[in-house]
Amino acid sequence: MPSRFRRLDGALAELPVEEPMLLTELDGFLTGLIVCPEPIPVDEWMTVIWGVEVDGVPPFEDPLDVQWFVKAVAARRDEIARDLSRDKLQPILDVDERDGEVLWEYWVDGFSDAIALRPDAWGGAAAAAEWTDPWQRLLALIAIARGESELDSVEVNAFQDRAVAELKDTIQCLYAARAHAGEMKPIAVDAIAAAKIGRNDPCPCGSGKKRKHCCG
Repeated sequence: MPSRFRRLDGALAELPVEEPMLLTELDGFLTGLIVCPEPIPVDEWMTVIWGVEVDGVPPFEDPLDVQWFVKAVAARRDEIARDLSRDKLQPILDVDERDGEVLWEYWVDGFSDAIALRPDAWGGAAAAAEWTDPWQRLLALIAIARGESELDSVEVNAFQDRAVAELKDTIQCLYAARAHAGEMKPIAVDAIAAAKIGRNDPCPCGSGKKRKHCCG
């Protein structure tokens, strides 16, 4: 795993929330945001990640940490979007060290968290012809991941061999339907980071001056 992913994984684990996201869950969550039929404001979905509890203030003591975290998350989101646009989704998936089994279910849990932000939008989109088949396939994946599938244990075990391929193909089909429906808009990374850094905080450029006397 690249060092940038390890650092982001560590930062997620240290967030003061009851159940912080795993890196693979974050990856699925960000993918779900990209594919979502309805754009979701950045402040809304960032709150899901870092668990803001008081006055919209992110849980970091150093404003520079806020900027790094936001940029790291946004960079991964942009990377996912590029992969999807090239039909080459490469999800970050955990692997069980004991037997080498790919734990794709955690990634699906993260994607489900994104769906939960706009369930009506997903439900409405599912009625469109190009959404119907991949949506049903996604629901089947979610059901298996949650242990709620109508398949028996033998069928579920057999499915595991093709789960990752099915996951990638399903998400690519959903992305194609989303791209057909409307323009994909990139994250305004600098705007997000700046919004979380007060004018009396140290400037993120590293000059040592207050932001209001430097770049703000």
